[in-house]
Amino acid sequence: MNVFGLSWRYLWSRPLATALNLLLLALGLASIAFVLIARDQIDRAFERDLAGIDVVVGAKGSPMQLILAGVFHLDVPPGNIPLAEVQRLAQHPQVAKLIPLSLGDNLQGFRIVGTTADYAAHYRAQLAQGVLWSTPMQAVLGAQVASITGLQPGQAFEGAHGLGSGGAMHGETPYTVSGVLAPCGCVLDRLVLTATESVWQVHDDMHAGDQMDAAERLELAEALADEREVTLALIAYNTPLAAVSFPRLINSTTSMQAAAPALEITRLLSMVGVGTQLLQGLGAVLLGVAALSVFIALWSAVRERRGDLAMLRMLGAPATRVGLLLLCEALWLAALACVLGLLAAHGLAALLGSLLMDSQSLAINAWSWVPGEAWVPVLAFGVAFAAGLVPVVSAYRVDVSQLLNSR
Repeated sequence: MNVFGLSWRYLWSRPLATALNLLLLALGLASIAFVLIARDQIDRAFERDLAGIDVVVGAKGSPMQLILAGVFHLDVPPGNIPLAEVQRLAQHPQVAKLIPLSLGDNLQGFRIVGTTADYAAHYRAQLAQGVLWSTPMQAVLGAQVASITGLQPGQAFEGAHGLGSGGAMHGETPYTVSGVLAPCGCVLDRLVLTATESVWQVHDDMHAGDQMDAAERLELAEALADEREVTLALIAYNTPLAAVSFPRLINSTTSMQAAAPALEITRLLSMVGVGTQLLQGLGAVLLGVAALSVFIALWSAVRERRGDLAMLRMLGAPATRVGLLLLCEALWLAALACVLGLLAAHGLAALLGSLLMDSQSLAINAWSWVPGEAWVPVLAFGVAFAAGLVPVVSAYRVDVSQLLNSR
């Protein structure tokens, strides 16, 4: 007797009940797997973008806002800080590296970031085309920016005022694309990088208006030299002990604030964790309902097939083989639900990744294997085995002589 083939035919002899049980199991597994995939990918995205950044210094306001704006470019920064103070910070003995960032403009919703070459080097970015900027008003596009805009090295573009699309265009000071970065899966993919001086020049020209000639514009730039500002600074410590004293020094003795990314992201994930727990709870409820449904279906199958089971026993099938026949039905359900649930979970993660990409947010690789997914098949077969245990024992104990006499 081919147990697997016969159990498969028995399973689909009641297609509606089987489809319902399969749907419930798959939905429960998909809910749990989706949470595992999304949480893992978001954690990885945070780790990639936060790597090597010990503290973010910016204008006083919300530390969470400063981290989201400065590291992930998902929020509006609280303000600007004087360039002179940032330069003094760069000389501090506890600072190993300081990367200034200047924000304020965008290209079709992608942020234009004035910075230094250290920013690209920090994320080990590689050029796919062209070179890094060497003079002001040259720009390097992230991989996603280049893909969406279609710009190539040598082409020019105009930035728009503001951090979101729809601002006034800076038509008098166009940028020239000098290079395109290779995809890195990090925040640089959705940024336009340029020299800090480019951002200053664009806004100097905006404030100068059309009435000033070149000499007057140069005079204005020199007058503003002592009043230059940047938006924030990303800092790496020279020693781990700086984490204790440096933020306190900044917050208490300067007009700026220092925010620790690790602390703020931990707070953020703890708030998001409530939603993931609710979704996991929903998955657990669905699995419980599915287990009950499978149990009822198999129990009914035993009662309906008592004659078939007795006939199998008369033909020489041992009791263990008959019990295994019922168990295989449950395991077939588990295997199918596992495949469908994982596909659905990855499909939902891909949809989430597409939505995040459209909103120029975190990058999620939906089709990568997450270590926690290994528990999904274990959970699926565990639920199926538990649901089928009592019906299997009942089938194992079928009394052949009693059944035949009753007929």
